[in-house]
Amino acid sequence: MASEPAGQVSPSVYETARLVSLAPWLTGHVDRVNFLLSSQRPDGGWGPRGEYALVPTLSATEALLAVARTSPQEDLLAAADRGLQALAKWLPAVRAIPDTPAIELIVPALVESINAHLSRPEAITELKHWHAGALLNLPIGMDGRRLAAVRRLIASGGSVPQKLLHALEVVGDLARQARGVEPPPHGIVGASAAATAAWLGGPSGAANHPASRAYLESVVKRHGSLAPCATPITAFERSWVVSSLKRAGLRVPASPDLIRSLTADLTVDGIPTGPGLPADADTTSVTLYALTALGAPGDTECLWRYETPQGFCTWPGEDGFSLTTNAHVLDALTQHVAARPNTSTRYPVAVRRLVDALQARQQADGSWQDRWHASPYYATMCCTLAVADAAEPSAASALVRAARWVAASQRVDGSWGRWGGTVEETAYAIQVLVAAGRNLPGAGTALLRGRAYLEEHSEEDGPALWHDKDLYRPTMIVRAAVLAARHVAERVSTAHGQEYLSGSRM
Repeated sequence: MASEPAGQVSPSVYETARLVSLAPWLTGHVDRVNFLLSSQRPDGGWGPRGEYALVPTLSATEALLAVARTSPQEDLLAAADRGLQALAKWLPAVRAIPDTPAIELIVPALVESINAHLSRPEAITELKHWHAGALLNLPIGMDGRRLAAVRRLIASGGSVPQKLLHALEVVGDLARQARGVEPPPHGIVGASAAATAAWLGGPSGAANHPASRAYLESVVKRHGSLAPCATPITAFERSWVVSSLKRAGLRVPASPDLIRSLTADLTVDGIPTGPGLPADADTTSVTLYALTALGAPGDTECLWRYETPQGFCTWPGEDGFSLTTNAHVLDALTQHVAARPNTSTRYPVAVRRLVDALQARQQADGSWQDRWHASPYYATMCCTLAVADAAEPSAASALVRAARWVAASQRVDGSWGRWGGTVEETAYAIQVLVAAGRNLPGAGTALLRGRAYLEEHSEEDGPALWHDKDLYRPTMIVRAAVLAARHVAERVSTAHGQEYLSGSRM
């Protein structure tokens, strides 16, 4: 982490395609176009299969159509043609829109932009398999009203809420040095290359704002001409890594640089995931947990600004309820109470309330699912560890049900995963079994098989599963989760022997 302070994260098809469309003047344009061509699936889509393919496929198809307007090469047109055919098939069939950030703005904006390309007379002859006059439709239940409202706000010059800046590219030309967008610190808009490129608006904007251009150049240089959804993610990456390792009992040196990086942007409002984003309860609570674990506790009072009647919001005005955000807040509050027995009664009351809130939202099968990760194993781990540490007797049955679901959903090869077995999800499942599987018949055997899978496959990267505008993989955070799981599994084995792991005592 010290060698790459901006953070290590997988590139995004969505974000990279937005740079192709918005910033063809940026270094590496040809490489980005070639990336889109080479990463298209045989069925015409991009990204993961299922509903998560919608956003990257829309973005890549629009970008190739934009390039083809000035360079109508056969391979570009053929790839765009296949993308259009896939979208025409998928869009009417979509029934479950993924709960990813700004998707209600991104999909209408890209469909509108694609249709504008298709409305050009020459597009009819260029695209061999696309029917003349045919346009894409939005998925059932989705409309463009929210996008229209955001565009009206931008056009009026009104102040733009920080949380909208991360997807500023959805408003198109209105983003160009929009009056309601404060000059970005360090040249970064919404911690996003696409949003920054949209704000610059073109080569002249880049020339007038060298800090923003330097940010874009640094992003594509670090990522082989491509772009992730959000960067830099310094505090986010470091807080998650430290929390995972320390919680598992691994030693993490509390170096001055590490402490400074976790406190540099910590204010009375908390800390944001990246520059240009609003502070949020999720990153704030994990950072506070990490700082306390490192022996440098921060002030938890900032968390109360996120309290709601339901629990805690990720940020004020959030649409929906995040289970993992509430689990992480519970972690921070439980840790605060344990370190300060004479603290205000507000803290233990909030702990009990959060335990109840998480229990109430547990699925019938014992799992939890959340809006910040595609896999229920991540949410189940977050909620299980938080509830277990809170040690509320009323939650004992919820923990057993979580462990039972994990043990029952193990794959034949010893792994766990939503779509297929992955090292990341196996690491989460193992941590659930260690925290909540004691005395559960069969859980010890499941843990032993899962540990063997991790030992054999721990060097594999695995798919992108984390929610942003596109799915992404925070490399160091996932690696820390795997290290933590291997350590706790080994610790159980060493402490209790083979009899424990065989399931007779777990």
